[in-house]
Amino acid sequence: MAGLSATTVKYVSLVIGVIVTLVPLSALFIASFKTSQELGQTGPFDLPANWFNFENYVTAFVRGGMVEGFLNTTVILLFSLTGTILIGTMAAYAIDRFHFRGKKLIVGLFLVATLIPGVTSQVATFQIINGLGLYNSMAALILLFMGTDIISIYIFIQFMQSIPASIDEAAMLDGANRWTIYWRVILPLLRPAIATVVIVKGIAIYNEFYLPFLYWPSEGVISTSLFRFKGPFGAHWETIAAGTVLVIVPTLIAFVFLQRFIYRGLASGSVK
Repeated sequence: MAGLSATTVKYVSLVIGVIVTLVPLSALFIASFKTSQELGQTGPFDLPANWFNFENYVTAFVRGGMVEGFLNTTVILLFSLTGTILIGTMAAYAIDRFHFRGKKLIVGLFLVATLIPGVTSQVATFQIINGLGLYNSMAALILLFMGTDIISIYIFIQFMQSIPASIDEAAMLDGANRWTIYWRVILPLLRPAIATVVIVKGIAIYNEFYLPFLYWPSEGVISTSLFRFKGPFGAHWETIAAGTVLVIVPTLIAFVFLQRFIYRGLASGSVK
């Protein structure tokens, strides 16, 4: 009886979760096919008169600069994730394999940094970026996104701890230095952790709005392209809905095909 009750609770909670997720997405999808007049005169779940009205999608894609946004976001993702992987794996390798003064202090500072809201440090961050002459450039976003968060370092450290230190010792006996060990031995073994970090942080960068809007106002990325349809006298919500659907589709496809890597990577990192 207890097993049946637990199963019922599990499925009921899953159904509630699906409903909570799909209801706003359904309203968004329906709105993307409506005209401006329909959107103002009908309810959020009233079906559009014409399901083949793709004018909103064309407008969002062309006038919203979606192509430019996708290209800029792709370049930022490539450089930012590459830097994140290198910095994060090097930091995890140094923390796990080396013993030095202040090691616990450094790890503690990483944890303290996660407790500080990012907004509170934006004045100092903005002054640094502006002082480096990087304001209103793609390089500013790449530099800010390249910083590895403690979650990524934690995932790398957990996987690093599952790699026996005897591998390092055997490689050193064969004449390999620390860089060779990191590059040819440790980094290939961290591929599951790298896949997890790439997926999780890649989606976070893809959805980020605040940093691109603040540090690169002259150009658009995928998250800021839709903001062009919001003006001081109102917003084209039907066009914004269509553009939002276009933005969601790549993330949804990536999650569907890569979700097993996310779950496997996080689960492995938590038990190793």
